[in-house]
Amino acid sequence: MRFRVDCKEDFKSSLLFWMERFVKSKLTSLSNRQVTDNVELSRIIGRLNGGTNSIDELKMLCKRARKIGLIGINTYINPLYIFYKYIKNFTFKSIKEIDEEILSEFLASQTGSLSDSTKKNYRMAVVSFFKFIEKNNEEENANAYMFRIELKNWGGLKSSTQNKLPSYMQEDELKRFLEAIDKTPFKEYAKAKNRLLIKIILYSGMRVSEAINLFLKDITKEDGYFIFYIRGKGNKPRIAMIKEKFIKRDFEEWMKIRSKNSSLLFHSRSNKPITQPYVSYVMDKILSQAGIRKDKNGAHMLRHTFATRLYQKNRDLVLVQEALGHASLDTSRIYTHFDKERLKKATNAIED
Repeated sequence: MRFRVDCKEDFKSSLLFWMERFVKSKLTSLSNRQVTDNVELSRIIGRLNGGTNSIDELKMLCKRARKIGLIGINTYINPLYIFYKYIKNFTFKSIKEIDEEILSEFLASQTGSLSDSTKKNYRMAVVSFFKFIEKNNEEENANAYMFRIELKNWGGLKSSTQNKLPSYMQEDELKRFLEAIDKTPFKEYAKAKNRLLIKIILYSGMRVSEAINLFLKDITKEDGYFIFYIRGKGNKPRIAMIKEKFIKRDFEEWMKIRSKNSSLLFHSRSNKPITQPYVSYVMDKILSQAGIRKDKNGAHMLRHTFATRLYQKNRDLVLVQEALGHASLDTSRIYTHFDKERLKKATNAIED
């Protein structure tokens, strides 16, 4: 039987429902060769058929299954248990709001102290969970909703091709990048738009998805600042501010030529919303103009650059958390790795 993705009355109940069904599928498909009490296993599966009251009860049922010899269930329930506890901090209305960026942030903030093998288990568990929902959901149009969660580029594992720490621009690179924004050749219609778009992300730390979905009504000016009212992940509101002098010229130029038929700040020439691939194209051209190449060249690097410099200047993790709209302070903690002044103190440990 198939169900809608948001099959319960609220986000948390729907998420728990899918976790119950996912766990049940594992209880019936994992090897039961070492199970010592088949009657108890039947009771556990029967309990799942009726639904649980909480994620803690679901974990307890898995613990009972493991106790009677069902090997492998912890590989799935432990990461999902932590994920459920993590995601409850968000004000999501729908499971469909969960995407790769959220899952990458979850893995980065919750698995830092774990071994590579355990990190792989976490990644495998969340990917398997969302693939399970894809295979077992059916929306009103009789089609299945697809999350397309792969996490192929998650950089939390050690290897020659992966980096645990996010890419960001050093001070000299940032200077070249800012110069390249104004020098990069674009079509006449798109010049001001592209400059404004990239500067807004860089100077505010917005996610790309937040920037391209800004409405004109979300922008005001006050005391020499542009103020942006952002609806972030999980429909969580926050405010970002940029000094007027940084984007005033580009903003005014774009406002003169943009279509009056669109309520979005940014749109294509045919009045359609711009896409993340388009932002990546713009970013690639500017980086090429600046002669900068990173392991990860996407516009999300601008967010990491903003957060890194914000922390370096203020040493205030709460400020970083609030500015970036992170649900958990643990997600923001990764930027302490770039605090060279703090690390220099460690070099004096023996000397002192």
